[in-house]
Amino acid sequence: MRKFCESGKKRWDNPRELLLRIYQLLYSHFGFRHWWPGESEFEIMLGAILTQNTNWKNVERAIKNLKDKKVFSPKQLMTLDLNKLEELIKPSGYYRQKARRIKEFLEFFLSPPISGSIEKMKKIPTAPLRRMLLEIKGIGPETADSILLYALGKRVFVIDAYTRRIFSRLGLVSEKESYEQLQNFFEQNLPKSAKLYNDYHAQIVELGKNYCAKKPACQNCPLKPLKRCQINFD
Repeated sequence: MRKFCESGKKRWDNPRELLLRIYQLLYSHFGFRHWWPGESEFEIMLGAILTQNTNWKNVERAIKNLKDKKVFSPKQLMTLDLNKLEELIKPSGYYRQKARRIKEFLEFFLSPPISGSIEKMKKIPTAPLRRMLLEIKGIGPETADSILLYALGKRVFVIDAYTRRIFSRLGLVSEKESYEQLQNFFEQNLPKSAKLYNDYHAQIVELGKNYCAKKPACQNCPLKPLKRCQINFD
């Protein structure tokens, strides 16, 4: 059975107009999200790896462990014993896999042409830098794009499970579309702004966590005024 949250769904001929209206509704409800939390670009990059398959509170615990042991710099983490690294990031889950992914990333980060410099990393054009990140074992499109957008201010729109779920329920995309197809939809229909991409995705995360979960809470959803959400309960 397919249920429409509201009857009389409004037709939007302009995806750009609709995407901006969605952002306005979310911003009005949640306010500016100040995402991604982190005291430095490096911390944000590390957090992007640690947050895979877990929630942010677990990531915070893992990062706190590393800081408490004073091994949070790239060089300190690179020379840290692998077993010790696994122990310290254990709260983030999948800690053995993530410890190896961190080591792989650090080898990339500390080697030429980046040589441990955030500024050198920022100067590399987005497309080749994204390809370089995707060549690192364990770094997929969502993690790579999180690093590019949140740590480096590159204009790439991050796609996650919340994005796919919410915008397919709105009838704007198909759940079966690829990561790249979904990303292109947003990047082609939104102003080219890293600040907008950053906060838009953070708004999506808030909506997914608080309203548009697998079992949705549609009654008070900020997007209810659009009258276009459709939930498949089959």
